[in-house]
Amino acid sequence: MTAIVTVIHVVVSVVLILVILLQAGKGGGLGGAFGGSSQAVFGGRGAQTFLGKVTSVAAGIFMLTSLTLSYISTRSGSVVKEGQVAVPAPTPGPSPFQAPAAPVQAGAGQGAPAQPGPTPAPPVQAPAKR
Repeated sequence: MTAIVTVIHVVVSVVLILVILLQAGKGGGLGGAFGGSSQAVFGGRGAQTFLGKVTSVAAGIFMLTSLTLSYISTRSGSVVKEGQVAVPAPTPGPSPFQAPAAPVQAGAGQGAPAQPGPTPAPPVQAPAKR
């Protein structure tokens, strides 16, 4: 649903840009209102041209798709879809510029068992005398 609305939104925005650029300027704009223009400030444009109608329709569709996309983005609670498991990114190893961490000693009062390390060799026994 989001992909379809996004595609429509992008196509309508390109059409809106092209239609606005194709229209001829009226000349003057707000500056013409102060300079004694023949038309009133808010009135009397006459019949709307084809490009004006296309602009109005494209602007309406653009607003609807904008509102729809914003509504969809606020309603989605999580980026992870149901049934998927979010796997955390692996953490990088220690930096070569950092000092190595001190090994954890058993019985050092930290409450955690000692980290596994190499097992010590069994003690050497002297041969028994006969």
